[in-house]
Amino acid sequence: MTFDHLWAGWRSAYVTSVSDSFGAPEDLDAAREPATPENCVFCRLLAAEATGDPYVVYRGSRTAAILNAYPYASGHLLVLPARHLRHLEELDDAEGAELWATMLDATTALRRAYEPDGLNLGANLGRAAGAGLPDHLHLHVVPRWVGDTNFMTTVASVRVLPEALADSWSRITAAWPR
Repeated sequence: MTFDHLWAGWRSAYVTSVSDSFGAPEDLDAAREPATPENCVFCRLLAAEATGDPYVVYRGSRTAAILNAYPYASGHLLVLPARHLRHLEELDDAEGAELWATMLDATTALRRAYEPDGLNLGANLGRAAGAGLPDHLHLHVVPRWVGDTNFMTTVASVRVLPEALADSWSRITAAWPR
């Protein structure tokens, strides 16, 4: 399917005025309390010393890989810095290097564990970009298969996942490169 492009330069003024009415991009979440290291779900998860946690797949010195609790597909991982950061540019050089190394390990583990037809790698930076948890930087690694969407997504806005998170955790940790 191809899409035609319709130039609508007039919309720039509208989009800017709507954004301006909310203030700075950080203020888009003004109605909710921003996450701090004390109330951030990721920080709490990483601070726990639980062994065999069904969400934490990998813990590095500066980064971690965790299962998405609301995955798009079985094996959907989030790779994040251990430090509570909101923006990519806040990463120091060592965190940035380890974050990318963890992304590479995550892709290796998912290919070994699931043999997907492809992978989506992505970042939703800020609420306007689709971040459900915009206060702690995280990147997505999602295994994909040809035909992995079905009528349930289209008709009922429901995703059907064939695997429990605990099973995903077992598969991915067994396949994680050491």
